[in-house]
Amino acid sequence: MIQMQTMLDVADNSGARKVMCIKVKKGRYARIGDVIKVTVKEAIPRGKVKKGDVLNAVVVRTAAGIRRQDGSVIRFDNNAVVLLNNQLQPLSTRIFGPVTRELRALFMKIISLAPEVL
Repeated sequence: MIQMQTMLDVADNSGARKVMCIKVKKGRYARIGDVIKVTVKEAIPRGKVKKGDVLNAVVVRTAAGIRRQDGSVIRFDNNAVVLLNNQLQPLSTRIFGPVTRELRALFMKIISLAPEVL
């Protein structure tokens, strides 16, 4: 579960490496597929984003995992997000690491960019 002040890894090539959650939309905790507001804490030089930028992001991996209807649970080693613009489209052109099928309903573009869908 992701809440305010949670530090997250960035799973795309937008130029950010670490971000911090500053607001969870629609509730106290964010799960996979939820949109959150983040600020960039660590970025690479000459990237699309810079330190201090405030952006939208969608949660693509959580250590808490997600439970499916068949009873299976999918957990990851880290908490990761993909950065979005104001129209909720990805800022990046590549996604790193696996993502889950639960993103398919709202974020088909992320599914198509991801190397593996669980």
